[in-house]
Amino acid sequence: MSYSKYKAKKTVVGDKRFDSKKEANRFVELTLLEKAKVIQDLRTQVKFPLIKRSKYGREIVYKADFVYYQDGKMIVEDTKGFKTPVYRLKKRLLAEQTGIVIKET
Repeated sequence: MSYSKYKAKKTVVGDKRFDSKKEANRFVELTLLEKAKVIQDLRTQVKFPLIKRSKYGREIVYKADFVYYQDGKMIVEDTKGFKTPVYRLKKRLLAEQTGIVIKET
């Protein structure tokens, strides 16, 4: 049993590993919605570049827990228990640069 610094228990569902039980449970829900054809093209851990690599450092990315399509619209979803300042900054950068608003569950 492995815990993160925020007391989230790492959980495995099938061949996928999740940072928390909450995230794993949401994956199961989304999988069922995909089978029911309510959502399409469910993907996990999708990277969105925010700042390219430069002489000042490595690339900075936001990694979404889930990305899927619902009614033809792309949904970027993050399962959060605790919102760190870094997460809040990345969320803002993603919205400012791409117009993508993260759905938080």
